Amino acid sequence: MAHTCKTCGAVANDPGHLCQPCSDKSKCSFCGATQTDPKHMCKDKLAAMQFVCDGCGRVAMEAEHLCKATPIR
Repeated sequence: MAHTCKTCGAVANDPGHLCQPCSDKSKCSFCGATQTDPKHMCKDKLAAMQFVCDGCGRVAMEAEHLCKATPIR
């Protein structure tokens, strides 16, 4: 199910990829914490992050999880 950002109109399959998600709180798929910030970062996963998105600023362990991936290191 696609979600649309209330601020910029971007569309994503995961509401956490939007600057203002249209759904309320959701759980982090990595740590299980309730996310209140769309750019939630698990402390245990931070060291494993290899890429940053030039579009939205999110970080990921794999390039295919980002729309405009750029290596961090």
